Amino acid sequence: MAEAIALIGCKGKTQEADTLAVLAAAMPEERIVPFRLMDDAERGAARVAIVANPDPAEVAALPSLVWVQSLWAGVERLVNAFDRPLPIVRLVDREMARTMAEAVLAWTYYLQRDMPAYARQQRAGLWRSHPYRKPADTQVGLLGLGALGVAAADRLRGAGFRVSGWSRSPKAVPGIEAVHGIEALPAMLARCDILVCLMPLTPETRGLVNAERLAALKPGAALINFARGPIVVTADLIAALDRGHLAHAVLDVFEVEPLPAESPLWAHPGVTVLPHVSGPTDMPSAAATVAANLRAFRRTGQPPQGIDNARGY
Repeated sequence: MAEAIALIGCKGKTQEADTLAVLAAAMPEERIVPFRLMDDAERGAARVAIVANPDPAEVAALPSLVWVQSLWAGVERLVNAFDRPLPIVRLVDREMARTMAEAVLAWTYYLQRDMPAYARQQRAGLWRSHPYRKPADTQVGLLGLGALGVAAADRLRGAGFRVSGWSRSPKAVPGIEAVHGIEALPAMLARCDILVCLMPLTPETRGLVNAERLAALKPGAALINFARGPIVVTADLIAALDRGHLAHAVLDVFEVEPLPAESPLWAHPGVTVLPHVSGPTDMPSAAATVAANLRAFRRTGQPPQGIDNARGY
């Protein structure tokens, strides 16, 4: 019997079945088995795991693993979860980058065209127009210049927005001002009309957007968080909104998901809540990427390039 590949982390049997079907169609030569259905021999022999949002304990229960392929761009639950070096491969997929860039542009337009204000006016029965602000007069700052950030920058520039970007290490992105290092962050924030978070969650980025960084933003600026919830300090964000320094926040990610019913973010007039939909995995595209990685592994015996566990991405 062919060695099985473990599938871990799907939400419910329906999603598991759907994911399994798409993966099997992309790589019919492989035998992919949900972790819960693997017997002890299969778990002991599995060298590859394909994971969505897995329980690290299930991944750790596969003693012969050589590498882990994530179906998500974020892999923070797996970093440092094992007692031995294990390559963790993020999903780097053009369709995910396109989808995320589309979402960034859509919600940037939402803020640039004052849609939150018009929504409040509708609820109040108020008929009032606001002055038009051109994209060319709107500075968008990107926190994170990886594959998603670069795709978003290109889409924003194409729509006429002025774009700057920040990353931990130097990055050269054509057509935008790219700065790096924590010391360069305050000056970039001070110019932002809209700040977009697209960085991975690491020990260095956890709580990065705190009271100090929010206060550094231009008065009346807005925030979009499409990265991970813990990057933004929720209490500091609410305080910045309440005192009027921040005009609005579009949040697609949260420290706890689904967002608890008692969260003050649900009813806050300065917050738009989204249910983690900005950059969904496109399974046919993702499956093609995973299949290419697996075929290369079968051919060469070498796992794909994994993340830097020390950096978390």
